[in-house]
Amino acid sequence: MTLEIVLVFLALISMITALVMDRMRPGMILFSVAVFFLCAGIITPEELIDGFSNKGVITVALLFLISEGVRKSGALSVLIRKLLPEKDTTVFRGQLRMLPVISVISAFLNNTPVVVIFAPIIKRWAEKVKLPATKFLIPLSYATILGGMCTLIGTSTNLVVHGMILSAGYEGFTMFELGKVGVFIALGGIIYLFLFSSKLLPDRRDGLKEGESINRLNLVEAVIGPRFPGINKNLKEFNFERHYGAEVKQIKRAGHTFSSNREKVRLKEGDTLVLLADETFVPTWGESSVFVMLANGHDKEDSEPIGRKRRILAILLLILMIVGATLGELPYTKERFPNIQLDMFFFVAVTTVIMAWARLFSPRKYTKYISWDILITIACAFAISKAMVNSGVADLIASRMILLSDYFGPHFLLAVLFIITNIFTELITNNAAAALAFPLALSISSQLGVSPTPFFVVICIAASASFATPIGYQTNLIVQGIGDYKFTDFLKIGLPLNIITFIIAVFLIPIIWPF
Repeated sequence: MTLEIVLVFLALISMITALVMDRMRPGMILFSVAVFFLCAGIITPEELIDGFSNKGVITVALLFLISEGVRKSGALSVLIRKLLPEKDTTVFRGQLRMLPVISVISAFLNNTPVVVIFAPIIKRWAEKVKLPATKFLIPLSYATILGGMCTLIGTSTNLVVHGMILSAGYEGFTMFELGKVGVFIALGGIIYLFLFSSKLLPDRRDGLKEGESINRLNLVEAVIGPRFPGINKNLKEFNFERHYGAEVKQIKRAGHTFSSNREKVRLKEGDTLVLLADETFVPTWGESSVFVMLANGHDKEDSEPIGRKRRILAILLLILMIVGATLGELPYTKERFPNIQLDMFFFVAVTTVIMAWARLFSPRKYTKYISWDILITIACAFAISKAMVNSGVADLIASRMILLSDYFGPHFLLAVLFIITNIFTELITNNAAAALAFPLALSISSQLGVSPTPFFVVICIAASASFATPIGYQTNLIVQGIGDYKFTDFLKIGLPLNIITFIIAVFLIPIIWPF
């Protein structure tokens, strides 16, 4: 075992430990590891910055803006209100109307804005029809994750793996290629939620009523975002009222509510704060990246006047982008336009520019709609993946895995790779998990002499299938605070869904993409 292999192993163990302990933002952790590899001579400066210029990474950044344009158009808010039954209903009927549609929407939009828009509306609707919101919020998050598995742009993980595939010299995924297996997983997952979510999810109602007026003040729920300046500080160290003109009444985290002892709690990203604020708080901070979501209990469709033409334009541009990217991958199109690469990146870039000039999102504030930590995480993931290849770590792990599978063949290794990737995505982040698994997929397929495509696909599915914990996916963190869920609530309903995803993926992927 060479010194480079030892250094890479130690760095990867340290990285995973730091991510699990949540000592700092994932992007900075991965960047630190990438710089360490640079200093050790394991990667070159060009290999370090290669990820920052990757088309997949830039596509992810532009999709944040497109999702913001659709969100600002008001189309999603109008849609969810029309989907929700107005009269008394049941949990099953409510889920039946919303979950399939939410999955379809999240196949083409970033999951986070979908959950941010839908969660407070669904919570208020559930209170109105006298059903526990806890029966709907985790299924909301899971539906967006399931939908994201079905297309190339459904989740950043798919684009990350797609970018790595292109960098390795292979042909990437087409728009709906992952849907060949993703649709079956989504259908299986949604049916599972229909049948078992009512029994497995808690029947709790929040005792604190949103929108309750106290001396002309309202109770507001605010989910802390990555740019909140008081992260890792308690309320004694960070004067929230002086910064934002609102008083923190409760802090919700992992199913626990801190009220009397809230002054000692160190604030973390994803915490839900129950605030006592005036009517200017939501309009003032609603466009800020300090908070991921704000909800004040008001459910007025005209609270933010948005023209019908803007909604139609946003949806039309989204459809044209999807159709254009799909047709652009056809051989006929490539022959007719040999000098223009009409791929996903092309149509995403064009759609972003049109949305900016049409002011579907603010062109002066466009940088704040992009989650820079996710982009840095993805870009550094490319460098870490390259270090695993350069040092020989990927080949070493792959050869040991192959020795264990002499009697089972590539199907066994496909299952092992799914489990490894899925465990990583539950403990750290989906993009970091994909980065660690990708070089293993390359080495395994190369040493076995089989097609790498089944292994690439299984990474996409396993890295997205974050159901068993709230920490692996941001949408899970958001609904955890809003629904006041405990960690065990996710484990109880999510672990069987992980197993369902595993079974469908490992069975179907070798059939659709033979070794």
